[in-house]
Amino acid sequence: MTEITARAVAGFREAFDREPDGVWSAPGRVNLIGEHTDYNEGFVLPFAIDRRTVAAVALTDDGQLQAGTTAEPGVQSSAAEGIEVPLPGWSAYPFGVAWALGARSGARIFLDSDVPVGAGLSSSAAVECSVSTALDELWDLGLSKPELVLLGQKAENEAVGAPTGIMDQSASLLGERDAAVFLDCRTQESEVVPLGLEAAGLEVLVIDTRVKHSHATGGYGERRASCELGARLMGVGSLRDLSVDDLPRAQQVLDDVTFRRVRHIVTENERVLQTVAALRERGPRAIGPLLDASHVSMRDDFEISVPELDLAVEMARATGAIGARMTGGGFGGAAIALVPREQVATVIDAVTKAFARDGFEAPNCFAVRADAGARRES
Repeated sequence: MTEITARAVAGFREAFDREPDGVWSAPGRVNLIGEHTDYNEGFVLPFAIDRRTVAAVALTDDGQLQAGTTAEPGVQSSAAEGIEVPLPGWSAYPFGVAWALGARSGARIFLDSDVPVGAGLSSSAAVECSVSTALDELWDLGLSKPELVLLGQKAENEAVGAPTGIMDQSASLLGERDAAVFLDCRTQESEVVPLGLEAAGLEVLVIDTRVKHSHATGGYGERRASCELGARLMGVGSLRDLSVDDLPRAQQVLDDVTFRRVRHIVTENERVLQTVAALRERGPRAIGPLLDASHVSMRDDFEISVPELDLAVEMARATGAIGARMTGGGFGGAAIALVPREQVATVIDAVTKAFARDGFEAPNCFAVRADAGARRES
């Protein structure tokens, strides 16, 4: 039993004075490339990481949902039937999943996690997917992983109120070791693409800036609205229907801000396809320039970066990274850098010193590996 699993079981016993029926876990994710393309029916290339949320769960016959977590004191409660969404606070994630699954009975849920919150590593999807995997089994629903993906998205959109796509849940449920999930968000078709990082001697370094963000508020929703406006003015169902050849016309039709939002999505879709091709044909050392170009596009066209993210990317590139970019929804969170194993300590030292020099809070830097998706632990 892992340390985090043991903590979840101990927390469950303390909170509910009984044993759980089982323990399930689901990983956070790093999005290698393909940012804000998911809700535009485009392409993304995330991978599940070796940071996980663990859910200890038991069913009850009292019609009550109760959830606790090591991150917050006390226990949150809700009736299993008649849940009204959106829901307040952190319990919106586990209770929202129960609601999306059609809450069959009461349940007790206790969560522990080592996925950093607010870092752009989808701690929310890790909660949703650990709980949905548990309840799918305990309620004997027999749902497929693609069905659980859509129900997790429904919970996030309607119960939490965050207008996200299907990327995060797809990575958390479908991930495999040393591989990414190439996802077509229009057709929901997915394909596992080997990363080959271990054999190439490369690490994915996460640089958590500690600048917190939230998808349920602020700029994320504004960016989505801009994309929908751009598609409507261009006469297409979604920005997936546009190619780089359409950008000259888009520049004539759209105002400057909307055009730049559209240009990011169109070129980012192309970068995802190029990254998949490069991984297949030349290996992971070939994708650095695509990661760099993605960051520039998010910084300048989509305008979702912050000074801390830009500094992290700049210093990583200057001290040995093959490529680097911010990852996640933006307005804070983390950057990732693809770094030769022997250079990781050098990059971490340089980034940390640069943050101190510029008066930023010290970043949390750690390497992650591509890991398996949601699973039963015990």
